[in-house]
Amino acid sequence: MTTIEEKLEEHKLSLAMAQTPAELENRLRKALQNAPVRKRKRNRALTWIATAAAALILIAGAYQYPAFAYYGGKLFNKVELHTLSFAELSEQGYGQTVNTSKTLKDGTVITISGVIADDNALSMYYSIDRPEGSSIYDANGSHRYDVWKVEGFLTDSNATEGGGNPSKNDTRFEGVQKFKPVSPFAKTLTVEFSEWLDNGKRAVYPISFKFDANKAMKSLISQDIGKSIAVDGGAVYYDSIKASPTSTIVKGHYEIEKEIGGFPRFEGKSKLYVNGNEVMAYSNRANLDSQYKYNFAMEFDVLPTDKIESIELELVNFPSYQKVEKPISLASPSDLSLKIGSEKLWIRSVTKTAQGYDIVIARKQFTFLVKDGLSVQAGGQVVPVSSISKERPWDLKNGNILWEQTYSFATKDKPEFLLVDGFDYIKTYKQKISVPLSDKK
Repeated sequence: MTTIEEKLEEHKLSLAMAQTPAELENRLRKALQNAPVRKRKRNRALTWIATAAAALILIAGAYQYPAFAYYGGKLFNKVELHTLSFAELSEQGYGQTVNTSKTLKDGTVITISGVIADDNALSMYYSIDRPEGSSIYDANGSHRYDVWKVEGFLTDSNATEGGGNPSKNDTRFEGVQKFKPVSPFAKTLTVEFSEWLDNGKRAVYPISFKFDANKAMKSLISQDIGKSIAVDGGAVYYDSIKASPTSTIVKGHYEIEKEIGGFPRFEGKSKLYVNGNEVMAYSNRANLDSQYKYNFAMEFDVLPTDKIESIELELVNFPSYQKVEKPISLASPSDLSLKIGSEKLWIRSVTKTAQGYDIVIARKQFTFLVKDGLSVQAGGQVVPVSSISKERPWDLKNGNILWEQTYSFATKDKPEFLLVDGFDYIKTYKQKISVPLSDKK
């Protein structure tokens, strides 16, 4: 087994060329935007596309099911698994070769090259070849084809994420699509491809192949955790970890008290460490189980070694709420910060307008004033906010960017105090728990 340092050196080039997951702030900001209905044209580098599905409950169970393509202890990181072609993986005895094709009426050929399965997911390698002179994209630059789900005996697994590479002339697309785990008892699997036609309708193309679950692929680790970290108004519970040869899944849930909303505005950030080394994180999918319980499933890269001495989880940060106890003076607005609890706000200006007064307030990217109760004290009266502008960046020219908004109040009297019930923000915790290894497989 290669050491962590050797694997890092071996994959340095591929890691440098591949697009790595965005950092927390980028992921959270994108989550606030509307997800596109159609896949748009991507650059030619391998790109991972997270679906908009909010609910992901991974198949759980104590048994280790039979699956194909057990590769005798070899470990591949996720970048390598999805930048190598299936032919390259097959040469190393990795995966089930399928080589099943369907030719469409217009001459397009869809081919499933091979599949890889384990306890966490099914990964399918495929290609789409358009007739000469045509493109895999439509006139608007949207991808014509999608992969929706895979079905079989005791199997109805939705696609979770995927990506791929178009050819230089856009006539060929080689991709990898990931699905939820499939049943080990299925003998035939049917993948549902679809195409957006020029008339705006969607055509469905099912492709079936024999599923060969003939070798045992056990999880490297399948372990209950049963530990939690207290956060403001509740706790983050880490329930279990399952490490397979292609990914590592940590499952858990949040429980937040009713008084602060019961549902976190953003996802918290957690890190996974094996033998003291951080494992790359890829996604965090979740669903609301009840009004105050929020399940999550975090996906990390494969474990960097089979010589496991320690596994730790760190809660880096988590959404919190800061109550504002006192009115905020508006007597001398400036770009200097006002510290409230552990966070800061900036009252940038108080300006008279034809409708009343505008107050420009700046804050960190994921700090948000609670709109309920937001008002000013002016002329002995409490005046509620009448409108709030969209946020805009305020570049401090020192490498930091804050976000400001204009709050309008319909009053003829100059505001003396800003009245705020509180604000939501991301609180730093950096607390760790250790994962027991007594049931390591």
